[in-house]
Amino acid sequence: MTGGRLITIIGPTASGKTALAAALADRLGAEIISADSRQVYRGMDIGTGKDLDEYVIGGRRVPCHLIDVRDAGYHYNLFEYQEDFLRTYRDLMARGKDAVLCGGSGLYVESVLKGYAMMPVPEDKALRSRLEGKTLDELTAILATYKRLHNTTDTDTPKRAIRAIEIEEYYRANNITARQFPSIDSIVFGIQVDRETRRQRISRRLDARLDGGLVDEVRRLLDEGVAADDLKYYGLEYKYVTAYVLGEKPYDEMHDKLETAIHQFAKRQMTWFRGMERRGIAINWIDGSLPLETKLAMMIEMINQKYGNAS
Repeated sequence: MTGGRLITIIGPTASGKTALAAALADRLGAEIISADSRQVYRGMDIGTGKDLDEYVIGGRRVPCHLIDVRDAGYHYNLFEYQEDFLRTYRDLMARGKDAVLCGGSGLYVESVLKGYAMMPVPEDKALRSRLEGKTLDELTAILATYKRLHNTTDTDTPKRAIRAIEIEEYYRANNITARQFPSIDSIVFGIQVDRETRRQRISRRLDARLDGGLVDEVRRLLDEGVAADDLKYYGLEYKYVTAYVLGEKPYDEMHDKLETAIHQFAKRQMTWFRGMERRGIAINWIDGSLPLETKLAMMIEMINQKYGNAS
């Protein structure tokens, strides 16, 4: 087998991309690089949907990187992801291994495929002191005075909005040369399922996670000292379940609003992926309802056409 290729698999939540990526990696003798902004955190398993059993194929565990690399409570960022990705990617290429980049965090994937030049931004204690105590609406208004917001999740919490302002202010105030990110070639596959199937999968998976201990996971993280605002920062499941655990929402309201929010999130993911296409990334869309072997055969044929024989 020829090694040293990057194969990217993206798709909205509940599209089945993880199981497909694991099967493809096993078939190619490849290793997976996760592109999930939340699965980097240790001890946050159910709410982030790590589904680690899906990486076991025929009794073999497919190696997967950039999962469980930071402690819960830490605020991982795009610059750090690029650094971690590049180190892992170079190691795999040096070993002649194919890499399968897989995840639903479109910004992370695009930052790698488009080679976004990012700079580490230090903490500005004076700025944070001036912003402390302002409401989320006030912080959002301040952030809107900059020419571009980082992404739509920058205003989820006051802490996140302050960090976004800090980043924007640093870029505005400093005439810096951004570090270069190497150009990386990849064939990109997108997994799509019809809207109704996606909705059914999301609803079933949410119920399974709640029944499987998500509430207990949130309680444990709070007991271990992870701040409630930090947990809410980590995404929808933690945002809503933390509110329930703290007594801010009754269970039924939490469940229904979380379910709706995840459906909306999946739509935003697809909007981002379509935007990636408009920004020049060619995506080969695969019908997620096809049998696994059919999907694998289609993908391997396209990989062969692009890079040469994959077996």
